Amino acid sequence: MTVFNRVESVRDEADAVYEATVLAGDGWMYDLKPGQVLRIVDMEGNQAADTIFYAADDPEDHYSAVATIAGQKNIYLTAGSVLLAESGKALLRIVADTCGRHDTVGGSCSAQSNTVRYAHEKLHMHNCRDTFMLQLAKRGGSYSKRDLAPNINFFMNVPVTSNGGLKFDDGVSSPGAYVELESLGRTTVLISNCPQLNNPCNGYNPTPIRVLIWEN
Repeated sequence: MTVFNRVESVRDEADAVYEATVLAGDGWMYDLKPGQVLRIVDMEGNQAADTIFYAADDPEDHYSAVATIAGQKNIYLTAGSVLLAESGKALLRIVADTCGRHDTVGGSCSAQSNTVRYAHEKLHMHNCRDTFMLQLAKRGGSYSKRDLAPNINFFMNVPVTSNGGLKFDDGVSSPGAYVELESLGRTTVLISNCPQLNNPCNGYNPTPIRVLIWEN
């Protein structure tokens, strides 16, 4: 089902308590407090922000694509979507969204998937799995490779074909488009600002994103 539910934010950037720019290929990890609102901004358009969420007090209870899809009866995320963990716990709610649709089935790129999808010569290229692992390692042993979990691809366009396959198409985002999520508990956010150069998810030109946080 195709859904574009665009909802403008009521929040003023001047009131944000945190702001950072995440360059293409870089990662970002942060613990949100209950009620805090995170905005992810696609600064130049057509960028993919691969994102994993964890219950901060129980990292094994991470975002579940299956539970979320089943709960909302839609494979795409948009304003109003509630992101569920493996346990069924509600982690976050999308409260504003000017892109209108986000992918939750396409997964993240890795050295291995780059070689399978494109060519063996792509093995060396930087990828989201490596970025995720680097950010997790900075937590000093709190997380390991086993904590890599299904991710959301904010701003990424992955249509499902008539025979059930996936396509990686040009993005449906635009410069300055954003998505805002309210944390419903203590939630850890892990972002890889995708460096992918081999498919149209970043317009073959990865660009920065911004993250802002408000107290609700």
